[in-house]
Amino acid sequence: MKTEIINKELKLAVSGFSGIAANKNYAGTAFAQMDKMWTVIKAKALKHKGLNIWIYEANEKVFAGVELEDTSLKDTGLEQKIILFPRYAYYKHIGPYSQLKQAGINMRNEIQKMGLKPCLPYIEIYGHWTNDESKLETELFMAVD
Repeated sequence: MKTEIINKELKLAVSGFSGIAANKNYAGTAFAQMDKMWTVIKAKALKHKGLNIWIYEANEKVFAGVELEDTSLKDTGLEQKIILFPRYAYYKHIGPYSQLKQAGINMRNEIQKMGLKPCLPYIEIYGHWTNDESKLETELFMAVD
């Protein structure tokens, strides 16, 4: 695994829904929020960049969203979240989604070995779907101090 430390600003404007992961069921919570988000986006014909973004926050909170093409839209019914990292760790995972939890743990461990402190939020940006799980791409971002 090769985690990179990026010393330039990352800014994401994400629209979607958040929930609390009861019993630490992050995936179930994120999928429920994501399904709710896509229902709104399709019903309102909102133009978007097409990649699912999951944001893990403190207190078991998880946010599932997407970047809209027009961030000035009002009354969409979606929650808005602005993420701003002045410095962050980055890793591109290629492989099954079932390996993402371990990739996140490995990333955190690498950051700590570099003498840095990993912080929340932690972000997963899912690439476009393919039936070949070995080719699935997910970008991982973690704030660092």
